[in-house]
Amino acid sequence: MHVPADLWAKILSLMEQDMTATTINTWFDDAQAVALEDSRFVLYTPSGFKRDIIASRYLPAVQKALRELFSADFEVVVLGEGELESFSETADTAFLPGTEEYTFERFVVGASNKFAHAAALSVAENPAKSYNPLFIYGESGLGKTHLLYAIAHHIHREHPEFRILYIKGDAFTNELIQAIREGRNQEFREKYRFADVFLMDDVQFIAGKESSQEEMFHTFNSLYEAGRQIVFTADRPPKEMLRLDDRLKTRFEWGLPVDIQPPDYETRMAIIKNKAIRRGMNLPEPVLQYIADNITSNVRQIEGTVNKILAFQELMGESVDVETVTRAVRDMFKDKADFLPSSDVIIEEVGKFYDIETDAIRGQGRTKDTALARQIAMYQIRRMTNLSLKEIGREFDNRDHTTVMHSIKQVEKLIKTNPEIAEVIKDVNANINARYE
Repeated sequence: MHVPADLWAKILSLMEQDMTATTINTWFDDAQAVALEDSRFVLYTPSGFKRDIIASRYLPAVQKALRELFSADFEVVVLGEGELESFSETADTAFLPGTEEYTFERFVVGASNKFAHAAALSVAENPAKSYNPLFIYGESGLGKTHLLYAIAHHIHREHPEFRILYIKGDAFTNELIQAIREGRNQEFREKYRFADVFLMDDVQFIAGKESSQEEMFHTFNSLYEAGRQIVFTADRPPKEMLRLDDRLKTRFEWGLPVDIQPPDYETRMAIIKNKAIRRGMNLPEPVLQYIADNITSNVRQIEGTVNKILAFQELMGESVDVETVTRAVRDMFKDKADFLPSSDVIIEEVGKFYDIETDAIRGQGRTKDTALARQIAMYQIRRMTNLSLKEIGREFDNRDHTTVMHSIKQVEKLIKTNPEIAEVIKDVNANINARYE
């Protein structure tokens, strides 16, 4: 599974077509591939003299081989004596920036996530040898992404030579669209199919997107057959993704699907204590109990609560008791229904889902996809805001309220008769709500 080493062997094989065996043995006998990044290939030789010769004479040959393999141009960097250690330190600091806290050591294990944690740790300790793919599912804010990052950090620490790729499902789709527009399909494919560890967060967002599913199918096959580790997270199990291709559903279930449930009271207490201690706070027992009693389903919201209490204490200089905490975080204990998204946010998220500009949704476009997106946006605004039919109509190029009512009824009918539309509504809702968490 050492991708740079495997790739270097292929490069040498291609270079042998244009260079003598003596030349290759003389200058590349102790060269090692260090890293393959988005558009950069890093080579190391322990000899400074050889480094200079390779850099001055043979970079075009290495670049030519890379171009034959990837159909794309790569920068080639050659490291010499004393340069490898500094490169490794730089690579470590750049690895998944901003995720340093998301490790197995900092994941609070309880009854609701014990199985998922054990499966993730097993995968991290034995990539592609225990469960492949690992599919972690559960509601938003329960720790799925934490486990995904923890797997990445553990593998990176034990196998720094592995190429680890993390991407969210919607970003995968957007990147694919951009690659198609710019004619970089092959570059896109090779980027993901040469990974040692492939991690995708929120894979449910590729469901219903034909090109993304086709690309994922071939990417999955390439990685699986090459013995690479694959890990997915989603908000539901594969069998409940109605718009997901059956062949992908089957593959996602090949390994081990595991779920994460909302934390029980004891786990919530442990999470609050853990996060408070890491921020230098010693919360009194009544405060811990108050938070654990009021926040029951979302680990991310627990963390936000602790952060707000700390900020309130620092800014107001007050001691932390139940009354102080109540004043500091009372808005966090409100029901989600108290937080109303704007019509702009709803239209934007519907547009993102269908890859349609918001101006087109608001305007007079009559293509099938645009018309459906507009109807769904009207339905969502009616359901998620307090706007009247007339006010909703103003958001869509001053349409009459009867047009809005017709659109809403059409969507309601589709939800009852078309399971895929019902799932679209669920996905759009999840995207909208995620912006207010």
